[in-house]
Amino acid sequence: MTITPFYAALVALVYVYLSLRVINTRRSERVGLGDGDNRTLRRAIRAHGNCGEYAPMALLLIAFAEMQGAQVWLIHALGLMLLAGRVAHASGFGREPERMNLRVAGMRLTIATIVAGSLSNLTITLGAWAG
Repeated sequence: MTITPFYAALVALVYVYLSLRVINTRRSERVGLGDGDNRTLRRAIRAHGNCGEYAPMALLLIAFAEMQGAQVWLIHALGLMLLAGRVAHASGFGREPERMNLRVAGMRLTIATIVAGSLSNLTITLGAWAG
């Protein structure tokens, strides 16, 4: 397995960037715990959390498809969709004012990755069971 780790590393860098944004906002707003009822910090926390909630499932599905021998183009397509979705979502949601078009596009790409990854894994698995 060589493709999924590449995309996992890139998505991890997005996650680290979002983590640093939370840390920097905490420092500048002087909020050590929670969100201090600060809208900017709350957005940063949720952008970070959202990535942490969706990216692992998508990456697992991509990895499973790769391990089962899915076509290389499919693994790259899933990886690119996830990466683009996470970057778009973070760019749209994590700022003031929010850019709703990027937020929506990011979630659509992320959810499409999860659905396509699920269907790919089901197709491969059922094909193996039938054969």
